Amino acid sequence: MQSITCYPTFVDLLGDRAKSNPDARAFVFLKDGETEQGSLTYQELDHRARAIAAYLLERANIGDRALLVYPYPAGLEFIEAFLGCLYAGIIAVPCHPPRNRQTIQDVSDRLISSGATVILTPKSTQAKLKQQLCSGDESSSARSSQWVITDQIPTSIATTWHSPALSPEAIAFLQYTSGSTGLPKGVMVTHRALLHNQQLLKLAFGHTEKLIGVGWLPLFHDMGLIGNVLQSLYVGTSCVLMSPLDFIQKPIRWLQAISTYKATTSGGPNFAYDLLCRYVTDDQLQHLDLTSWDVAFSGAEPVRPATLKQFAAKFSVCGFRYDAFYPCYGMAEAILFITGGKKAEPPQIRDVDVAALEQNQVVWSHSASTSETRPLVGCGHAWLDNQLLIVDPVTRQSCVANQVGEIWVSGSGLGSGYWQQADKTEETFNAYLANSDNGPYLRTGDLGVVREGELFITGRLHDVLVFWGLNHYPHHIEHTV
Repeated sequence: MQSITCYPTFVDLLGDRAKSNPDARAFVFLKDGETEQGSLTYQELDHRARAIAAYLLERANIGDRALLVYPYPAGLEFIEAFLGCLYAGIIAVPCHPPRNRQTIQDVSDRLISSGATVILTPKSTQAKLKQQLCSGDESSSARSSQWVITDQIPTSIATTWHSPALSPEAIAFLQYTSGSTGLPKGVMVTHRALLHNQQLLKLAFGHTEKLIGVGWLPLFHDMGLIGNVLQSLYVGTSCVLMSPLDFIQKPIRWLQAISTYKATTSGGPNFAYDLLCRYVTDDQLQHLDLTSWDVAFSGAEPVRPATLKQFAAKFSVCGFRYDAFYPCYGMAEAILFITGGKKAEPPQIRDVDVAALEQNQVVWSHSASTSETRPLVGCGHAWLDNQLLIVDPVTRQSCVANQVGEIWVSGSGLGSGYWQQADKTEETFNAYLANSDNGPYLRTGDLGVVREGELFITGRLHDVLVFWGLNHYPHHIEHTV
């Protein structure tokens, strides 16, 4: 397979995929999470992206921002629109599909924050969405935007597309995150950093041309977009997708898709594995074959050892292997992936003393788990040129061994900062150790400790509750409740 270093942008990569393997299926979408509703080959995907790009470039300029608002289950249409933006050199801004007042406000916030002048959406929701966005107090941006109904753009105009002159440092899209608090912030993702992060993911997960992915995660979210969709394109293989609502309504659909399509990689947050443990019946177990599943990644929220053990015990009769679990760590500011372990090695679980943890210290327990200890799941190590530091967030000095501190990250696969927010960018993306030129680092806001090269996350810096001088972590309180 051709080395990824030959591709300066993701557009160049996709064009090559369409030439070298035009008839291979890139994506399959499952209606109701069970039956094939549609699919796209690499050539079809390339043609749709070219057509949308040609249409956009008649109405917008390179570097303009475009809001992407696609309801469930418009998975393939979202992918076409996203790649169309890349092909046009227009900065995509993926959004939640508006389902309630909060998500409508979030779409409006992203529209204003990004300064988007184009709104991409399908015909089925354009009228309602326009009413929702144009009726509020901050509706002037929506009223003045170009509204583009992408499913009515004819593929025939793909021949009129001309590739814009894009550099590796060009911004591909804005990945919005609100973090723990505050209004959402748009992380600037360049083509160079995106390709580098995809290489990190490929190496860490051990992906080859045999990769078959299955995903239900939202495509406007970094794990769904970058981990499922773009990773499949990067490797040049196939991914089967379904709506997150179809998974939540009937969790077994996820495992049925893995079983049917012989998926090798699939995953999600810890809660998804909990749902499967709770709702899959013994009768349903008899119809599943999970022997192909060799990377079951778990991230985006604390990974619970009890969930890993319960899931492996329940689904071992279907061929699932505990060693397939892959706890990993990442965040939107790092595009997606920061750390992960070695494929096919079991998760690293270590007990720590609760009293010491309350004092920002880690004392590793070598005895059986008790009420005085708490298990932590390792999230692997840094890959390629990524580097981790555990830093005292107050003094900005490197922590000593077994001292809890903030996780700082450096590397080529990180975001370039927050869109139009210089102060927050300086604070988060340009951190240096005190009295040193060692940097810049990304301040993750997460707390952790490194043991023998393995990262263990203990909590979130701004979520820690301090009672009588002792630290308490919300997810530990939640687990106790």
